[in-house]
Amino acid sequence: MGAPTFPDLLRSFARIGLLSFGGPAAQISVMHDELVTRRGWMSENQFLGALSFCMLLPGPEAMQLATYAGWRQRGVPGGLIAGLLFVLPGAAVILGLGYGYAIWGGVPLVQAAFLGVKAAVVAIVVQALLRIARKALATPGHWVVAGLAFVAMFALGVPFPAIIAAAALWGYWQSRNSPPAPAPAPVGTAVRPADTLRTALIWGALWAAPVLVAWGAGAAFLTDLALFFSKLAVVTFGGAYAVLAYMADTVVSAKGWITAAQMIDALGLAETTPGPLILVTEFVGLLAGWQAGGAGLALVAALLTLWVTFVPCFLWIFTGAPYVEAILARPRLKGALAGISAAVVGVILNLSLWFALHVVFGELRESLVGPVPVWGTVSWTGLGLTVLAAVLLLWVRVPMGRVLALMAALAAAGHVLI
Repeated sequence: MGAPTFPDLLRSFARIGLLSFGGPAAQISVMHDELVTRRGWMSENQFLGALSFCMLLPGPEAMQLATYAGWRQRGVPGGLIAGLLFVLPGAAVILGLGYGYAIWGGVPLVQAAFLGVKAAVVAIVVQALLRIARKALATPGHWVVAGLAFVAMFALGVPFPAIIAAAALWGYWQSRNSPPAPAPAPVGTAVRPADTLRTALIWGALWAAPVLVAWGAGAAFLTDLALFFSKLAVVTFGGAYAVLAYMADTVVSAKGWITAAQMIDALGLAETTPGPLILVTEFVGLLAGWQAGGAGLALVAALLTLWVTFVPCFLWIFTGAPYVEAILARPRLKGALAGISAAVVGVILNLSLWFALHVVFGELRESLVGPVPVWGTVSWTGLGLTVLAAVLLLWVRVPMGRVLALMAALAAAGHVLI
């Protein structure tokens, strides 16, 4: 089969982008159906090899898989079409939701509805925790790494990048005696090292350009924002949930850009949109910009955050794609990824507890073992909604979107009636 035309790529990846609800698993399923089953543009082995490669990279694996698939068909233009169509529909929705939230989020009825959203978010993060733990905790060593990661982040305040680096080193060391994996069927094309270097320099320059412009213009807030989210793009291993606790701690506690309640609301709204969950960074950037300088700065901050979050994804794919088969044959890299995945379980447990405490209690205080609740500030409404959301999502298995809508409606109705 010959390479698809650009109109074919546009139609297929527009469909994927518009249907990419429900997190990475659902998004990858949509891509598999479109690219392998319906179109035959990739074989099963090629698709799985590409997915394994994307899981080794920082950033949203589903978006990077789409970019890789487009690159494989029509080079860099195809990769740009695929990656942008996967991200832009959700980004446009997030932009509209962010402005609506900034304008009307303080209305009492809206605030009440978002209590239900927050309760649902706690249950959603717990669901992600259970799903990832089943896959990542394959050995007693992985359980130990997960426990240490939780203690390090919750009680000791160890930075997320340090936790990920330590887990990767442990996994790499554990795999030192593993035999090389069989080389998979080639899914890339040979390139010269000079071409790889040129690609890395071009995309690295594109990534850095707006950061340097903000710095040169003396825009301290935008420079700080761009540098933080650029760093986040480098350490986003294990999916968006893995870095949410790190992001929340930084943007809420260290930077003071938004509140804890707004951070949880941001995740709840990001869960309702197509595209990768890491689009939550755009929402956070918009709110931070709104609070720092109003609607105009909010737009600039949202677009800047979007740029430094997703341009690195194109850098990783366009630089590394020709070397997929060689990378996948290295067992130590897979060992490092397994160590990171185990640590991510502990990090997401920390995130679950952080969200739950902020939903159920009105006030927390710091202690030697981390943040603890002030028991007199318990919100029985928040507790009840959280328990109900958990029952519906984890036991009854109601779809996530319906749980979010139902919890928001119940919380709003309670505000009106009580």
